[in-house]
Amino acid sequence: MDNGHLVWKEKGRKQVFTCPVFSIWETSSLAPEGESKAFTVLDAMDWAMVIPVLETEQGKAFVMVRQWRHGSQELSLEFPGGVLERGESPEEAAARELEEETAYAPGKIRKLGDMRPNPALMSNRIHFFLAESLERREAQHLDEDEYVDVEIVPVEEVFQNMGRPPYVHALMASALTLYLLGR
Repeated sequence: MDNGHLVWKEKGRKQVFTCPVFSIWETSSLAPEGESKAFTVLDAMDWAMVIPVLETEQGKAFVMVRQWRHGSQELSLEFPGGVLERGESPEEAAARELEEETAYAPGKIRKLGDMRPNPALMSNRIHFFLAESLERREAQHLDEDEYVDVEIVPVEEVFQNMGRPPYVHALMASALTLYLLGR
């Protein structure tokens, strides 16, 4: 199927804001029929999110982090993750974020897939990983402005409560879908 009639052509872009986490660009693009329109694009580094699975006496559990989210002004219970550092592979970032935030290192790590968090406005990708055979380390190594509690949560509890506080991070639903698919 030829979808060429849907493709816009970017003709130019101008940076209107930048900060350590992202940049905002105003773009000028031509519609498929040739009309010029302006759009805003948030340009951010790629992210990695890791689903750490721990075998407990009660069964499988996720290693999760509870933290304050400034955008929503509430606590969120979610999988560890963060921004890829320059020159770092998605897999390296996932393993690093897991260890920094939870003090667990993956014995095995496998990519489940990647997605675009919001392709209408954002240019980046989020890479999802499954971490198993977890090894406990001495301590977390949090960033200067990071305050995180680690929680071991039964897998069933996360699935039963997804979409209700504190399971409010939308990318968690994507991660859980990939986990179910077992990619």
